[in-house]
Amino acid sequence: MAGLLSVAALGLALAFPRTDWDGVAWLVVAPVLVVALVRGPRAALGWGWLYGTVFFLVLLRWLGFTFQIYSEIPWPLTWAPIAALAAYCGLYVGAFAAALAWIALRRSAALALAVSPFLWVAAEWVRGHLLGGFPWGALGYSQYQRLPVIQIAELGGVHAVSFVLLAVNAALAGCLVLSWRRAGAGLLLAAGLMGATLGFGYARLGEPPRPGTVRIAVIQPAIDQPLKWDPSHAATTLGIATSLTRRAGAERPDLIVWPETALPTALRRDQRVLAALTELSRALRVPLLIGSIDVEVGTPPRLRNSAFFLTDRGIVGRYDKMHLVPFGEFIPLSGVIGFVRGWAEFISELEPGSRAVVFQGPPTPLGVVICYEGIFPDLVREFVKGGARVIVNMTNDAWFGRTDGPWQHLAMYPFRAVEHRTAVVRAANTGVSALIAPSGQILRRLTLYHRDVMSELLPLREGSTLYSRFGEWFAYGALAVGAAALAACARPRRA
Repeated sequence: MAGLLSVAALGLALAFPRTDWDGVAWLVVAPVLVVALVRGPRAALGWGWLYGTVFFLVLLRWLGFTFQIYSEIPWPLTWAPIAALAAYCGLYVGAFAAALAWIALRRSAALALAVSPFLWVAAEWVRGHLLGGFPWGALGYSQYQRLPVIQIAELGGVHAVSFVLLAVNAALAGCLVLSWRRAGAGLLLAAGLMGATLGFGYARLGEPPRPGTVRIAVIQPAIDQPLKWDPSHAATTLGIATSLTRRAGAERPDLIVWPETALPTALRRDQRVLAALTELSRALRVPLLIGSIDVEVGTPPRLRNSAFFLTDRGIVGRYDKMHLVPFGEFIPLSGVIGFVRGWAEFISELEPGSRAVVFQGPPTPLGVVICYEGIFPDLVREFVKGGARVIVNMTNDAWFGRTDGPWQHLAMYPFRAVEHRTAVVRAANTGVSALIAPSGQILRRLTLYHRDVMSELLPLREGSTLYSRFGEWFAYGALAVGAAALAACARPRRA
């Protein structure tokens, strides 16, 4: 049993970048569903936890690079924090399996399978919000390249795609545990849902694309993480970024975007660099969107991870990252476990921003999410509600080297594009930078550690999608259905 579930969990992990065996995601959740239906709730909790833990261990294996290179933790122990995170995330799969088993025990396996997509989405949503949230590895993200499938994200976000995937897995599981009549009914329902999903997707993709009205350029300086804050390399880092900016300016873009913390200095406090970049913007006649650390003088100084909108008039706008990375940009419960700050060089202590600032342009209203923020759909929605017509993600994934991590990070942004029918511009220090159409299609991208520029004529967001207007309504509905099913099963059956 353990071997079968481990192989299935491995298969699910391989559905994600960079292996991208996305087809297996339609099959490999079925084994944990079958186990949950034939074992009791307690056994299902354990087997589900095993499945989830193995899945996240394989999916998040790239974190090993970060701990091995940038921490003081001895090599054999670098897997300890990854294992702890995987075990924590695995609990949600275990809870899902236990709930499924309990419904089957109290009512029927058919009801359990019918409710399973709702329970899975509910578990994903809770994992994405509880204790700060960690939505990485949501099932739907495995399909980021399947454009006809992901178009339903404009209705219910990534969770709608997860729902369809789980429904197909549930129908397959039903073939092993239900009577042929009920199994056949399940297959027909899953086929109908899949058909509706693809029908909607092809219909949306068949619409004439909106013409591009704004040309946005991205620079990818490809600065290794050890060099980013090396004072002896600061002039070289700035020279690379400005040289790439001049190259990008030759394509006559309406905006040039730099990655997260691309400057080796604090822009607002370095008047020489600020004057030079202001002059560069004036010479190119293009505004610059620049990632930089911001320093507010005090005792101690307050540091923020910021995006600056800069024109020939200097700084005209600033956004401070709101959703910081736990154990990267702040220490949760620092009064208790603050000692871990000295274990790794990637741990800092930053101040969060307080509001979603939309840069009014020109060339157009822009929403900027910095690194980790872009994996939270409800945060991106705040910028759209504020009037953003293009979403920009600036990130520094150099911490993860040439691993799968940057590719998995990229896979989430086609969903942000589809959710709001907005173009997404992604500027990554070492990659993967990308320009993404409102359909979720990755129009252009720069591979890892390739120093270059790229630009594309992109359409502006028009109107609102269902997701833009109502946000996570689909996940809330799944929570309600799952809770109602569990509550109904808690009541004793009538004689």
